[in-house]
Amino acid sequence: MSQTPARRWREARTCGLPYALGMDDPSRQWVDRASRGDTEAIEALLRENLPRLHAYFRLRSGALVLAHESSADLVQSVCREVLQGLSGFEYRGPAQFRAWLFTAAARKIADRYEYYMAQKRAAHREVPLDEHGGDAHALAELYASVATPSRALSEREDLARFERAFSQLTDEKREVILLARFAGLTSAEIGERMGKTDMAVRAMLRRALAELAVRLDPPVSR
Repeated sequence: MSQTPARRWREARTCGLPYALGMDDPSRQWVDRASRGDTEAIEALLRENLPRLHAYFRLRSGALVLAHESSADLVQSVCREVLQGLSGFEYRGPAQFRAWLFTAAARKIADRYEYYMAQKRAAHREVPLDEHGGDAHALAELYASVATPSRALSEREDLARFERAFSQLTDEKREVILLARFAGLTSAEIGERMGKTDMAVRAMLRRALAELAVRLDPPVSR
């Protein structure tokens, strides 16, 4: 029986985990327990990152992958793999946890892209939000934290406009924004991944955000 977009998103936003796991306990308790390898605590910390993970998949997966799989499905898939791969995992703080999680997400995207390329299933189209069961409000808030258009738009228009502007950036600029604003990595951590210095990453991020802002609100020709 096929799932509706809303149901897929409800499951993806909790990674298939019961809500009762816990955001009632202070985050510090979850961190302490995760440091001792407590699976329930790691699940709770994982859920805290789900909105950013969903946005990451929408913005980074590309048309080829999203033509075949929804971002909600990709979130569920990477969550299952992460939870199944906890053996030997050592929690060393939120930054390391995010780096581990988003590395798994990037690997998932690369794997799916290679699979669909090998299958020669070329499909390039813009993905409607409803089709992929996204939480428009949560995504709009995340996108607004990066760059907000000056003109008031509906959530649906806002999301489409942001994603269209984001797709027009170079691969490098998209990557630095994703790692800094969505994965939450430091400029030093990003520099290690991209082979750049801390200062170079900071400068590139400023330029990328400035260009994104211009593309969201292009100057009006007179």
